Amino acid sequence: MKEHLVSLPDAAPFSLWRLHVRPLLAAGIAPEHIIWRSTSEQDDLFSQPEPPPETKTATSQTISKDCLRFLETLLCHASPERFSLAYRILWRSRRERALLKTGTDPDVVMANRMAHQIGREVHKMKAFVRFREKTPQGSNMRHFVAWFEPEHHILEKAAPFFARRFSDMNWMVLTPKGSIGWDGETCVVTREACTRTIFEDEAEALWKTYYRSIFNPARVKVKAMRSEMSPKYWKNLPETELIPEMLAQAARQTW
Repeated sequence: MKEHLVSLPDAAPFSLWRLHVRPLLAAGIAPEHIIWRSTSEQDDLFSQPEPPPETKTATSQTISKDCLRFLETLLCHASPERFSLAYRILWRSRRERALLKTGTDPDVVMANRMAHQIGREVHKMKAFVRFREKTPQGSNMRHFVAWFEPEHHILEKAAPFFARRFSDMNWMVLTPKGSIGWDGETCVVTREACTRTIFEDEAEALWKTYYRSIFNPARVKVKAMRSEMSPKYWKNLPETELIPEMLAQAARQTW
C-alpha cells in the first residue's frame, strides 16, 4: 500500500491535526502507512501538501468524547512522536473501545506518561508565572506582563485559570510557545513564539522583601525544594536570585 506523508508545523494544535486525520481515517489508512513529519516555518515555505486520500471505506468514525479529550491533551506535548502516537490510539480505539483503560499497552503507557508531563507543566505554570506591571504612558488601565518558558504547548490548558484568577486587570503571558492575553473581557491564545522580555517593576523589591521574611532556614530541604521548583524556572522568578544567598546563610546557622 502507498505510504502517505503528512507534514505538520512543530506547533500544530489538535484542530489542525484533526483536519489531516479525518480523511485518513475515512480512507482506512492504517498507522503503519503514514509518515508524520514535523516541520519548521522555514520548511513550510518549500513544502507541498499531499492531497488527502480518497475515501474507500464506510468504517464507523464514532470516537468517544473521553478519547478525543485525551488526544487533545496528548497533542499539547512537544515531542514530534505525538502525531503518530495519537493517530495509532485513535485508529485502535475505534475497535478496542477499552484501549485507554489498558494500562499495560505500550502506546497507552507512552501516552499516559506524556499526558502526565502536560498536567505537571500546567500546574507549574500556574505556580511560577510572575506578572510585572508595564502600563503604557497615558493609559488609565494597569497592564501586566509575564514571561514563562514551557517545554510543551500548554497555553490553551493554562489560559482558563489565569483568565479566572486575574480577571480584573489587563495582562499578557509571553512564552517561546506563544502567548495568552486578557483585556478584561476576552482571552486570546496564540502559538506564535515571543521574545524573552524581563524587566522589574516597583512591586519587585516588595516581593523580594516578603519572600526573604518568610524564608525559614530551619525548614530548608534543598532536594525537596528543587523537586517542587525545578531550577529551570528559577531564571524567570524574581525571588530565586535570593535563594543561593539564603541557603548559604542557613548552612552557616546550622553549623
